[in-house]
Amino acid sequence: MENRETKYWIITASKEHVKNGVQGNFAQACHGKATPLKKMKKGDFVIYYSSKEYFDKKDKCQEFTAIGQVKSNDIYQFEMTPEFCPFRIDIDFLESKDISIIPLINELDFIPNKQKWGYPFRWGTLQIDQNDFQLISKLMLYEQEN
Repeated sequence: MENRETKYWIITASKEHVKNGVQGNFAQACHGKATPLKKMKKGDFVIYYSSKEYFDKKDKCQEFTAIGQVKSNDIYQFEMTPEFCPFRIDIDFLESKDISIIPLINELDFIPNKQKWGYPFRWGTLQIDQNDFQLISKLMLYEQEN
């Protein structure tokens, strides 16, 4: 087994779709495509960003809406309808709260142009560095009692 550094990912999806994934402990990306999920490996971390509340409506969300860790390298298809069988990967979601991206824009390195801050999310998935992951995750995750 190869030794591999943990990677950190953002997947863009509507808040409604993210919450369905959290309930089912899975991630989908880019309307069910397999290719983005194949880049993610067991132990990697995923943060969901939701620009919208609902897939088919314009209600803005602009929040990070879920965070979790990839459970395995297995990518599989799931039949939602006979015409739609998206690819999924299993995720251990962490208990978290949704947070606005707006106060973080100037601090996030994966957003090079702060005036056009939404641009990096256009492709559906993106890899971010550990510093950006830690900045977002420390605000999303509840403090653990020792």
